[in-house]
Amino acid sequence: MIHIVGIGPGSPELMTGAGALLIQKADVIVGSKRQLGEIPQDNPAERKLLPAQLSELEAFLVERIGQDIVLLASGDPLIYGIGNWALQKFPPEQLQIVPGISSIQYLCSRCGIAMNDLYMTSSHGKQPDFDFLLAHPKVAMVTDSKLGPAEIAQEILRRKLHKTLIIGENLSYPEERIHRLKPEQVVAQYDMNVVVILDEG
Repeated sequence: MIHIVGIGPGSPELMTGAGALLIQKADVIVGSKRQLGEIPQDNPAERKLLPAQLSELEAFLVERIGQDIVLLASGDPLIYGIGNWALQKFPPEQLQIVPGISSIQYLCSRCGIAMNDLYMTSSHGKQPDFDFLLAHPKVAMVTDSKLGPAEIAQEILRRKLHKTLIIGENLSYPEERIHRLKPEQVVAQYDMNVVVILDEG
């Protein structure tokens, strides 16, 4: 069985009990260097660094399908996570998806932002349609190194819109920083982050 475990935004304290139990019982744990670094050192499971290519990951998982495999997912596996890929590659009877707290959920909780009318998206590997996105009064975006707060701010300024950006860096880690800024106040570089874009007022 392949258990895709959402480990939350980063801090081990925010992982669910169900996820922690599956990690304790796993034969193999697959994840990024950062994710594997959060697993207790006394866990006896084999550790596999997430391959650069998803085709390599698929081949590895197929090869180990008889074992209890945990595939770690940052945040929640189905909110712009690897769970979406797994659902396309494996039949449901071979998968168990364990939800986690997403970075978007965490940032909204820290800032008191209701999520009922929140439009969620990601900039990973794509160019967002900013005319569409910025027509929404409340947007959350999982960013990447190519398109982050500075690029979002420039798109807002180009359209002369009145928006506020909430930028959450290193969420749930000791070096966490949360900024509430006008687009013209956004600087060029931020650490690992999520952005919420709000209409002013």
